[in-house]
Amino acid sequence: MNLANLKYGNGACCHHPEPVEVHLNPSDRELLRLSGVSFRRDERIILKDVNLRVCQGDFVAITGPNGGGKTTLLRLVLGLLSPSDGSITFPNGRPSIGYLPQKNMIDAHFPISVREVIASGLLAVKDLDKAERQAKVTTTLARVEMTDLADRPIGRLSGGQLQRALLGRAIISNPQLLVLDEPLSYIDKHFEAHIYRLLAQIAPHCTTMLVSHEMTTIASMANRHLIIDRTVTDCPSRHHFPLYDCADLPPPPGA
Repeated sequence: MNLANLKYGNGACCHHPEPVEVHLNPSDRELLRLSGVSFRRDERIILKDVNLRVCQGDFVAITGPNGGGKTTLLRLVLGLLSPSDGSITFPNGRPSIGYLPQKNMIDAHFPISVREVIASGLLAVKDLDKAERQAKVTTTLARVEMTDLADRPIGRLSGGQLQRALLGRAIISNPQLLVLDEPLSYIDKHFEAHIYRLLAQIAPHCTTMLVSHEMTTIASMANRHLIIDRTVTDCPSRHHFPLYDCADLPPPPGA
């Protein structure tokens, strides 16, 4: 299966995303290993015989059909689910992890403010005094353009605003592994471009695993591309292109 044969997207016809330059620093030092991993729910096979090696500094772009097991794979890596078969190991010790879940996994009625959501990303970080924590929260609010909404309850946020708050929570601790599940959902075009710039800044300093249906720009930033449909295929193509419906555009290379 070639990513060029998949049509992604929430991009409008004739919309060409701006390229984003990322300077990655992948190494041969193994961060994560999945060996023969399968996951079943109610006798239904979600993932089967997944073997995957992720190294420090990789930027892994993940796509595939709905129901193919993308979110399940991330939740297995995070330890939120346990594999039915196989093993998941961190050969050099468990890294610090920042996680942005899908919006539908968040209780938007929980009485918590944007500031508190972002600050919760520091709960596992030790040796920070109150002033340092406040400074990190203030900086992160600005990075995700939420300063003016810092004290707003999350129940009063739009979908895109909540997504930005969750992104802030994921990145505030400068994690060694950043796991993002559909970070572009509900986001307008302005902040979508801002996310690409943030990732370009963050990715050289951590390992990133990102699930998205919108691969036009993400794939150009990543050094690895996985297609997940019950199992995992590491796509060898170096470039991936969106398909357009516009009659006046030539077909993408390789189509």
